[in-house]
Amino acid sequence: MEVDDVDDSTQTHTFQARFVSDTGEEAGPPLDLPINVTKQQLELILNALLRNEDPSPYLFFINDDEIRDSVQQTLGANKLDAENVLDIVYQPQAVFRVRPVTRCTSSMPGHAEAVVSLAFSPDSLHLASGSGDTTLRLWDLTTETPHHTCTGHRNWVLCVAWSPDSLKVASADKVGEIRVWCPDTGKLLGRPLAGHKKWVSCLSWEPYHKNPECRYLASAGNDNDVRIWDVVLGTCTKVIAGHTGPVTAVRWGGAGILYTSSRDRTIKMWRAEDGVLCKTFTGHAHWVNNLALNTDYVLRTGPFHPVIDRNKSVSDKKELQRLAQERYDKVCPDAVESFVSCSDDFTLYLWKSTQKQFVTRMTGHQNVVNDVKYSPDVKLVASASFDKSVRLWRASDGAFICALRGHVQAVYTVAWSADSRLLLSGSKDSTLKVWSVKDRKLAQELPGHADEVFGVDWAPDGSRVASGGKDKILKLWSY
Repeated sequence: MEVDDVDDSTQTHTFQARFVSDTGEEAGPPLDLPINVTKQQLELILNALLRNEDPSPYLFFINDDEIRDSVQQTLGANKLDAENVLDIVYQPQAVFRVRPVTRCTSSMPGHAEAVVSLAFSPDSLHLASGSGDTTLRLWDLTTETPHHTCTGHRNWVLCVAWSPDSLKVASADKVGEIRVWCPDTGKLLGRPLAGHKKWVSCLSWEPYHKNPECRYLASAGNDNDVRIWDVVLGTCTKVIAGHTGPVTAVRWGGAGILYTSSRDRTIKMWRAEDGVLCKTFTGHAHWVNNLALNTDYVLRTGPFHPVIDRNKSVSDKKELQRLAQERYDKVCPDAVESFVSCSDDFTLYLWKSTQKQFVTRMTGHQNVVNDVKYSPDVKLVASASFDKSVRLWRASDGAFICALRGHVQAVYTVAWSADSRLLLSGSKDSTLKVWSVKDRKLAQELPGHADEVFGVDWAPDGSRVASGGKDKILKLWSY
């Protein structure tokens, strides 16, 4: 009899395993488990070990392979070593679930030119859109009708940015002028902020936990400069110069650092209080198009967790500031921020704020990479490219996970759902697509626009999606 024909029943049917969190903490002693233990059973065991009163959902991994069905299936042909303890790494999942948007609830005309930029407010109650018709429009989300048309810009409104307290919205235009509006009245707050010599393409507010008054705003654009404004006094408090090409993105990090990317192929880190240059990151061989910080989502939503805190109303600014600080510290306990840059050189780079050398170079796209976003749970990074694909990467080390294909033209932009389970992409092919991260495939196709989709956003509370583009129509999508 050949060795290969040995009866299968003589092989080990149990193995020793221990549960380890993704930060390395053990959840109890090693256990004897059957080899065919399923993901659902692992979840029950782990919830019992952690003494969770409300069972929480988890993902499980063995050597970076996700357990989707059973341990046996995940291991495949790899034999178990009966002597050693197998580590099963667990990751908590968001308890709330965002439902995939499936239908268009309204098409809102009003803009006379292409919709270039749009954004939901951090509390998900307002939507602002900027257009080539020189107006910023504010939309009423309960009735899905136009609320206010803010006029005053003299050229295309290229970007909009909400303050983290949702009480102000800033818009910037092609002349280089910035205006700050009150979303409830649609009136201009203070005077226009003028100083940029060319168009402004990016805006970023000071994080809530740094200053709950939300009075400082950073802007940058094609005159190579970054400016910090006091929106209450309407003055420019600092001009930060150092880039030799147009600045394509500015992010105000939670540790008081400004991150900027530029067409001069560099990314720079500045101290926000005095504008001193801390570091210059080099590596890209072409224009850097965009930046994403691992803290983007918590900085965007500030003290409000859009789902968990929905019924809590705290009005004390000190308490809100403490909540915002707490949420920031959870993502960034040692104040070391990670960020990803994407470029016309078809690559992305993963960086850490403490080291000059990149962590890793992320390759695979076959064309310009236009947009990059961290998932709200900071586990994944999504990139959108002119090669018609969206790619997912592991946030911790930049490892490639999968390519999501389905668009037939360039993908311009991506947006995550608040529970990090779904990803939205907007494309030149006039469609939006919703992708399931778990299944790594298309969850929903959203046709309806008559031309290229330039802007998409998923409301921070997960309730709806907005999109706008060349057909001048703003669409709202829900489930």
